[in-house]
Amino acid sequence: MEDEIARIERAKGECLRIMISEYKGKKLLNIRIWYTDKEGELKPTQKGITLSPEDYEAFKNGIDEAGSKF
Repeated sequence: MEDEIARIERAKGECLRIMISEYKGKKLLNIRIWYTDKEGELKPTQKGITLSPEDYEAFKNGIDEAGSKF
C-alpha cells in the first residue's frame, strides 16, 4: 500500500514525494526524491527519509518550530 500525499516538482525529471506506506504491518511516512528514468517511469532515489508514527510527531514539531522562524 502506498498513498501519495503530496508531490513537489523539482529540477527537470525530479520530484519530492510525500507518501504513506506500510512495511511489516507498520505505517510509515516517506519523504523522498524520485527521478524519471529513460522509459519515463518514476523511480525512488536514496535521498530521503522514512519516519515511524512516533518519529513523525518529533519531526512535525521541528517543522512547526522552523516555520515560526522562517
